[in-house]
Amino acid sequence: MKRICFITDSIFKSGGMQRVTAVIAEELTKYYDVTIVSFEDPKQQNLSMYGLKDYPVKIVFTHFRKTEKWKSMLYNAYSYLYKNALPKTAITSDLYAHSSFPREMREAVVKILKEGQFDTIIAVNSYLSMRLATIKRDLGGVKAIGWIYNSFNAFLREASPYLGTELKYHYGRQLQKLDETVLLYLQDSEMYYHAYGFSPFVIPNPLTLKPGAPSTGKNKRFLAVGRLTPKHKGFDLLIKAFDKFAQRNSDWYLDIVGDGPEKEALNKMIENRYLTKRIKIHPFTENIQMFYSQASIYVSSSRWKDFGLVLVQAMAHGLPVISSDLPSSKEILGDFGMYFKNGNVDDLAQRLEDATHMEWQLKSNEAIMIAQRFNANVIAEQWKTLIESDGQRKRKSKIR
Repeated sequence: MKRICFITDSIFKSGGMQRVTAVIAEELTKYYDVTIVSFEDPKQQNLSMYGLKDYPVKIVFTHFRKTEKWKSMLYNAYSYLYKNALPKTAITSDLYAHSSFPREMREAVVKILKEGQFDTIIAVNSYLSMRLATIKRDLGGVKAIGWIYNSFNAFLREASPYLGTELKYHYGRQLQKLDETVLLYLQDSEMYYHAYGFSPFVIPNPLTLKPGAPSTGKNKRFLAVGRLTPKHKGFDLLIKAFDKFAQRNSDWYLDIVGDGPEKEALNKMIENRYLTKRIKIHPFTENIQMFYSQASIYVSSSRWKDFGLVLVQAMAHGLPVISSDLPSSKEILGDFGMYFKNGNVDDLAQRLEDATHMEWQLKSNEAIMIAQRFNANVIAEQWKTLIESDGQRKRKSKIR
């Protein structure tokens, strides 16, 4: 039986990345000996989290060794020069890879990974994918896979909090050292091909929520779920659009479920529009299935992409979906989605109105069928195909 290893910053924290990693690892135990190597405090271990106690997944804890102060200063100086002054070449990129991941750290990680005698190692996130690329040669014949959650533009745009344009060459240069890179969206894979000359494998995230009772469509309620942060989820747009919709429709209500720094501002918007009896913001709950089951239509007003697990969760409960016309949403929903122009309040208000007149049961049946494509066992089969493949990627001679 092949030995598979996931390396991750954490697995015992509450988060989408941790949950997805656990679900995929659990499913792959049907075919492989699976280990998760985590860079978190062993005291965080909680095997009841994400159901890990019910699967033969091994957990190994490690940490990055500290580097001597004078060495850190030297490495930091080179890192600064690479980002701001040096030409972007293969040599300078590789030197930067080593200066940002000093030898003491590399040797400690290589040691623990070699001890596991793994056949395939999967780095969970872009940061660890870069680290895995740096040490791949030291790991012998292991198959190395980088699993990237960030979108291409979010990761490499100017002033990005992640890498930004100054590290665009370096990022591509290092990822080329891996056997495979996995992304969530086909659109991003095409961007990688045009920028770097290789096409990452595309595997969507699985449905990680056990669905509750399917919606009956009898409750005239729209639902939106997500963290209440500025701009991203577009809840401000949704409230404005519902205000316009409510001026000609007195039957429907809107539930928003989530927590975050924008909650007070959003509640103020609702109060100013005299909609407190029509729109309610509910705190996030582990029993989110209850809200999906009681709603009739799901609304995603996001301004920019992330992997729309909530879209899949909504469809798994039989909810038709209204969504902004983001390419990422279209990859998930296809022709099923009812789209409005991203950021356009009037267009969203019209979609809300249109949705109240559709043949609900037909849409609901279609939603459940589409959601089945994202079942954990289906997505795990795609991972199995990748693990068993020869690792050859379509390449061009773009990065030297």
